[in-house]
Amino acid sequence: MKIAVIGTGYVGLVSGACFSEFGFDVVCVDQDAGKIEQLKAGKIPIYEPELDTLVKNNVDRGRLSFTTNLPEAMVGAAAVFIAVGTPSRRGDGHADLTYVYAAAETIAKEIKDYTVIVTKSTVPVGTGRKVAEIIRKTNPAAKFDMASNPEFLREGSAINDFMRPDRVVIGCETDAARAVMRQLYRPLFLIETPILFTSLETAELIKYAANSFLALKISFINQISDLCDLLGANVTDVSRGIGLDGRIGSKFLHPGPGYGGSCFPKDTLALMKTARDVHSPLSLVEATVSYNDARKLQMVDRIAAALGGSVVGKTISILGLTFKPNTDDMRDSPSLVIIPELIARGAKIRAHDPVGIEEARKHMPDIDYRQDAYDTMSGADAVVILTEWNSYRALDLGRVKTLMKAPVLVDLRNIYRPDEMAAFGFNYSSLGRPRAL
Repeated sequence: MKIAVIGTGYVGLVSGACFSEFGFDVVCVDQDAGKIEQLKAGKIPIYEPELDTLVKNNVDRGRLSFTTNLPEAMVGAAAVFIAVGTPSRRGDGHADLTYVYAAAETIAKEIKDYTVIVTKSTVPVGTGRKVAEIIRKTNPAAKFDMASNPEFLREGSAINDFMRPDRVVIGCETDAARAVMRQLYRPLFLIETPILFTSLETAELIKYAANSFLALKISFINQISDLCDLLGANVTDVSRGIGLDGRIGSKFLHPGPGYGGSCFPKDTLALMKTARDVHSPLSLVEATVSYNDARKLQMVDRIAAALGGSVVGKTISILGLTFKPNTDDMRDSPSLVIIPELIARGAKIRAHDPVGIEEARKHMPDIDYRQDAYDTMSGADAVVILTEWNSYRALDLGRVKTLMKAPVLVDLRNIYRPDEMAAFGFNYSSLGRPRAL
């Protein structure tokens, strides 16, 4: 079976590469000729572990190709996946569907035989119906069915998430469309992956509901960590204690400086807007968004407190810039709020990230970026761990202490133990855990 994937961003490129690994003939399409030339040359425009190898192997086998020519890509394609960006729209927070609708219109002109049109992009409820309407209006003779197939890929582990997912959600309403989608996901069916068929609207809502619930879970444990600080409790043990309850689970119960990334901020805002539009506001989601925004600024106050109440004239070493490890994605990263606020309060910033410096530089060009973590800490008044990269989990603490002007370490990811840090003589602060005596 041949499929076409429109959009070679994170979702489109990962999905296309993984479908080709399943054995399908995949053509990825993008209007950005520069990006397509890069991909043809074997250069991957995003950082995702193992993606470069997966792409190269399937290009070499002739199962994966890249083009700017949509008509050519659609010849013989049984399914066309729309995997273009849906950023938050300025002003109201709703998803901007400009690229989705443009793709629908372009696809419509090229439909020659029966085709399943699949929205892979995260889109608000009702988008599938609107795409179908655009296709019918543009090409009344088109033979097609719509399907919604939301992605649940975590940056940094996207390939495993695609190959061994918790579930696959497919919204479609005809036997013909279900048959095509079943064939596409047959490799997962054979390993007993749950495959849920629903209506278009239900599939679209599942994606937003899932991400909003996870965002709520993150904010819940962040609030509990604040409470632990005041009560002398240990949030690590609280997280373990509630996570062992099978109804709750242990994932997303790790306190931090607030969620970021390409999905949670955008999707919570879009779901809020959808709910308001139908006069059924989601107060829990709205509270989560407000709290998460405030959380990032609260982290600046914590850093200032560790330095005696003020950061004026202080040199602060930031370890980690991306919103999570194993990605170079800076979208809505807490660092984009915390670092500018520290600078506004008079701090001098040095920063390190294993892979995110070039992306970070686009947003914060005037920071002193260092290519070595220890160089970043030399002469610093404080070190702040913002992203829990593995390379930061085993720092030579003795060396760190000798490099710093003062042994102040603010761990906003709780990757070290308070007793260990006290033994090394650090003035150490973390989230929701008592200081070691």
